[in-house]
Amino acid sequence: MSARSDETVDVGEIELLQAPELPMTSDAILKDLTHYFGRMLGRRTVRTRSPYLYQAVVFAARDRMMERWGKTRMAIERDDNRRVSYISLEFLMGRLLRNALLNLGIERETDEALNRIGLDLEDVYEREHDAGLGNGGLGRLAACFLDSCATLSLPVVGYGIRYRYGMFRQRVEDGHQVEEPDPWLREGFPWEIERYEYARTVKFGGRSRSYTDIDGKTHFEWIDTHDVLAIPFDIPIPGYRNDIVNTLRLWSAAATDEFDLDEFNAGSYTDAVASKNMAENITMVLYPNTATEEAHELRLRQQYFLVSASLQDALRYYTYHHGDDLSLFAEKNCLQLNDTHPAIAVPELMRLLIDEFDFDWDEAWAVTRKTMAYTNHTLLPEALETWPVSMFRRLLPRLLDIIYEINARFITEVGRRWPGDNERIQRMSLIQEGSEPTIRMSYLAIAGSFSVNGVAELHSRLLTEGLFRDFAELWPEKFNNKTNGVTQRRWLAACNPQLAELITARIGSKWITELTDLQQLKPFADDADFRKEWRAIKLANKERLARNIAQKTELDIPTSMLFDVQVKRIHEYKRQLLNVLHAIHLYDRIRRGEGDDIVPRAIIIGGKAAPGYMMAKNVVKCINNVARMINSDPEMNGRLRLVFYPDYNVSGMELICPAADLSEQISTAGKEASGTGNMKFMMNGAITIGTLDGANVEIREAVGEDNFFLFGLTVDEIHELRGQYDPQAIIAADEDFARVMQLMEGGHFSRFEPGVLNPVIQSIREPADPWMTAADFRSFVDAQASASKAYRDREHWTKMSVLNTASSGRFSTDRTMRDYNEDIWKLEPIQLKIK
Repeated sequence: MSARSDETVDVGEIELLQAPELPMTSDAILKDLTHYFGRMLGRRTVRTRSPYLYQAVVFAARDRMMERWGKTRMAIERDDNRRVSYISLEFLMGRLLRNALLNLGIERETDEALNRIGLDLEDVYEREHDAGLGNGGLGRLAACFLDSCATLSLPVVGYGIRYRYGMFRQRVEDGHQVEEPDPWLREGFPWEIERYEYARTVKFGGRSRSYTDIDGKTHFEWIDTHDVLAIPFDIPIPGYRNDIVNTLRLWSAAATDEFDLDEFNAGSYTDAVASKNMAENITMVLYPNTATEEAHELRLRQQYFLVSASLQDALRYYTYHHGDDLSLFAEKNCLQLNDTHPAIAVPELMRLLIDEFDFDWDEAWAVTRKTMAYTNHTLLPEALETWPVSMFRRLLPRLLDIIYEINARFITEVGRRWPGDNERIQRMSLIQEGSEPTIRMSYLAIAGSFSVNGVAELHSRLLTEGLFRDFAELWPEKFNNKTNGVTQRRWLAACNPQLAELITARIGSKWITELTDLQQLKPFADDADFRKEWRAIKLANKERLARNIAQKTELDIPTSMLFDVQVKRIHEYKRQLLNVLHAIHLYDRIRRGEGDDIVPRAIIIGGKAAPGYMMAKNVVKCINNVARMINSDPEMNGRLRLVFYPDYNVSGMELICPAADLSEQISTAGKEASGTGNMKFMMNGAITIGTLDGANVEIREAVGEDNFFLFGLTVDEIHELRGQYDPQAIIAADEDFARVMQLMEGGHFSRFEPGVLNPVIQSIREPADPWMTAADFRSFVDAQASASKAYRDREHWTKMSVLNTASSGRFSTDRTMRDYNEDIWKLEPIQLKIK
């Protein structure tokens, strides 16, 4: 791998960076966006549904980021900063324009520029498509991390995949989820810059071989491979008003040869483009349905493609500045693996160091273990990826050789620590033996990393006491906790501008970068005038969301109702089903004339089920069937609504979280690693109803038990109940629960679709149900009754709401990133030379 073969000095770039910065005034912005609209895009008139005005505004903003982007890069190179490569299969960026203008400090100026030609910035925001490059919390967390790293001036580069089709669009048809492609790139993506000069070659297939040179040294080669080109597209990530712009680099797959001209000329058109299509499939779709062997293989190709391209790029950057001497590589680099998906980075870095840079094994392993850091995001064993050895042998034979060698040496280390403990060795082996041997990727990540962290205090404790106990006993110094957070710039300042204005008017604007300053709001919780303003803002946000729901579903939601919200990925452990059971309970009580003490409530559920996850799709069907009956019943008018919010995404959350009164965080205790939706809702003044799971524990500690509605079994109680859980007895002993089940089993919600809800019903009554939905029903119903009672006292509820926002300071990703940096990354902030 040559150090400088693909790098050149760009004199034009230097001249540009020495030129005066573009003005940030409304006059200058108007001049630039009209230039782009008319001269670059060739447009004369603005049409409502066209993307061109939005693109012109982006280009004007991007020009101002370009200057800062170049200066950031030059400062990092000048000071030879240690860098972090943050490798993630997901970056759920959502829309970028509002956040970019906020961070650049030109939102007001851009709005003024548009107003002068009779246009409105809010309309421009609506023209942007969500960059759906993630599935849920993992990808959104990665996006928040990048925002905070730039704001804290930390030299961090994000590496991901430029999926042509992001998370699918969700449509509801007869209550069923229907998936449609999300062609988010159809109208272009004006934020990105293609950097073809940094393209990398990624190998698949072939075979590995070794040979000995004349000096007796053994060398390894990966030959006869099918190669794919990884082309980078860079997206600027601006910090908050600090002139720092970091980079998110997304890789797109292409064939090394576009097509076979001989085949084409011979009339074999399909064969002529076969390699092109095979290559492009790698970055075609986010998370293909892995129900088939081909799709499962594609997922592995995606992971290796991302990791190999990113590691090659990190090595390219290093060797350009330091030459081929990699003795300082670990000192200058940290590779942070966001969950288990990029764990293949461990053997890939070994391959690159041994095969390309001629390291011996011990040297390469020392560098690898000083460079890799692994974040685990799940407590579900089935979510910890394993790959068949046979698939590795077919796709990645050289890496399989390396994994077997890592495992052999690792098992030897375990054997020295616990002599004769063959059972432990078998448990800890990176290779799970059997009729179809598999590679345990999380174990591989732990073995090859110097740091392993969980993402909430409870999650990290459960990792070391359960899932990774053996490894924590072997290497206790590796394990640590880094509680997640969210960026307050998007999730309060940008998405809830009226509340942000009110907060700033009382305590100043420092909270935008120091969220702990929100604690200064606590005295205002006792101020009646302040509470009145707070309620007015909440009402305005509820009206905005109600209009959006009416547009999407044709349902009218009175804003006087308690907005009870659960929006997140549809999964059994997140227990949307428990929420539906409560909705049926309220429905039953109102129908029987017992609803006088029930506060009018709109239960809003949103989320997507993975295409191959049939039980989750059954839950979506159940929600919609129950909603149809509730919403069509005249007795429920003004008293109860159940809404399934379709095609939930980042932009949807930006409308929902400012409007929520009650935040549903009701996962089975011990199953949610952290959660970040809980933090967004809290930050915007929603009160949480939840179990002692994930970051709920820390939220309750922060806000106090009087401002949190707790229910459900604890982790220890669930553990004790295993093997003797009897949902049949629980249902029979609870009259309310029995009536709910009678309605479901009697076909009340499936009159014209007999049996359609049977899988859901059976899961509730199943003694082996790992989520123990029935066990928490009564506790949940009682906690909901407490929430209803509290909501009747609007003054007290508003006080609780203010205190939730005021107590959310520790849940900023700014704090999370400081923790990562202090304990793991050890980065020096970027220092710009200000003229």
